[in-house]
Amino acid sequence: MSHYDDQRLESQVELKSGRPEHEPTKALRDTVSMHAMVGTNQVDIASVLDIDPKTLRKHYRSELTLAVAKANATIGGALFNKAKSGDTGAMIFWMKARAGFKETNVVQNENKKVKTFSDMYDNGPAEDNDDEWED
Repeated sequence: MSHYDDQRLESQVELKSGRPEHEPTKALRDTVSMHAMVGTNQVDIASVLDIDPKTLRKHYRSELTLAVAKANATIGGALFNKAKSGDTGAMIFWMKARAGFKETNVVQNENKKVKTFSDMYDNGPAEDNDDEWED
């Protein structure tokens, strides 16, 4: 290899500039987890860390994947504990959301005869037929 080739290789190494490789730390992992748990989208999380969203997914896949499950477990556990302690609202919510209970309204139709406008005048004035009307 000639001296010219050595210089060319060195210049190619120097040309490879840009950002250094991202190095995740425990603090950054905790930040990603916290944001993902509360529903911050990946573009915004990447902006907070000043990295590209692809870099975020590359280095923090586990935190992004597990965050929703951890959040659901945390809130679900708190709700469960409130329900166990007697909080009626929490009990009702739990039974609707987890046990499939639902509130239903029952409408009963009693087959009462409803008089029409023509019925009212076929039998004379209304005041003469007050005993026929049901409330």
